[in-house]
Amino acid sequence: MAVLVGFTSTIALVFQAARALGASPDQVSSWVLVLGVGMGLSTVCLSLWTRAPILITWSTPGAAVVAGAAAGVSLGEATGAFLVSGALILLCGLTGWFERVMDRIPIALASALLAGILAKFALMAFAAAAPQPVLVVSMLITYLVGKRWWPRYAVLGVLVIGICVAGAMGQLNTQTLRLDWAKPVWVSPQWSWHAVIGLGLPLFIVTMASQALPGVAAIRAAGYNPPVSPLMTWSGLMTVVLAPFGGYTLNLAAITAAIVLSPHAHEAPEKRYTAAVMAGLFYIVMGLLGGAVAGVLNAFPPALVMGVAGLALLGTIGQGLATSLRDERYREAALITFLVTLSGVTILGVGSAFWGLAAGTLTLFVENFRASPHPEAD
Repeated sequence: MAVLVGFTSTIALVFQAARALGASPDQVSSWVLVLGVGMGLSTVCLSLWTRAPILITWSTPGAAVVAGAAAGVSLGEATGAFLVSGALILLCGLTGWFERVMDRIPIALASALLAGILAKFALMAFAAAAPQPVLVVSMLITYLVGKRWWPRYAVLGVLVIGICVAGAMGQLNTQTLRLDWAKPVWVSPQWSWHAVIGLGLPLFIVTMASQALPGVAAIRAAGYNPPVSPLMTWSGLMTVVLAPFGGYTLNLAAITAAIVLSPHAHEAPEKRYTAAVMAGLFYIVMGLLGGAVAGVLNAFPPALVMGVAGLALLGTIGQGLATSLRDERYREAALITFLVTLSGVTILGVGSAFWGLAAGTLTLFVENFRASPHPEAD
């Protein structure tokens, strides 16, 4: 169930990120392959080592960052940015800087940054209602009904109904369907400062703040206390190794981790790691069938892909906005961060994710700056 929820709720966003960078169908297949195999091997190894349910997955907010910052960035430049992001994660794990570095960024700003990035995709999903009203409206109704009666399967229901409606309207491109094994495709990294700053740095910050932090919190809330730094080290190392093949970022799962951490996985807490091990094996199978997965996604009309991705992100967007605006001390800075990020502005070739965080930080500095008192004149 963890694999099913993870794939159906966010694979469309990963596909959109790869396509936004100009990836070919074979390169998209390579992304699915290395992400699936990387997540699976990492999950199996770490769960067996710690005897705790450790679920490693791709960075969902990271995929949104990649897709949102893809304008003007080549696939090679993005690969270089992925390597930088992975190296930063690796460095945080090796040095134990993770907690100290992330504490410097208020959770309100990190949440606003995430909400601004994801909101763009939700807006595009609803904007698709103009050219494809029947498809988008039917998916929205399915989502609302699903959230009311079967919330765990709401996004899966959106995908199923979307496929059925698109098929009935003759909008499925079945010529792209193929059943074959995925093959890794190497992309040579290229280095550009605007890709590193506008894509790599926001990818690192959003992944660590929005996935690593809640991932660790979920594990500890369930009563497990595995060593955090080795988990970060492994995630960063796997990202560096797999980035040239499309492994843009691997990190701790947050939402889907709750499935393997819950009593539904096993009544005995010491046995729940077996659910994570099985999830890892299923991830490997999905990765090996990456060619078929890519073919299926290529068969979908763009409105279907964006609709599934946008509706799947509504809960995360709402949570991000609620967290960012909860504390009145950070409210204005968080709002500015959200709006600048949502604007999609690009300055000096650097995307809005970086400028949103910079604007929010500047706002906090101005609001909290206190001039030194001048000594009174004699």
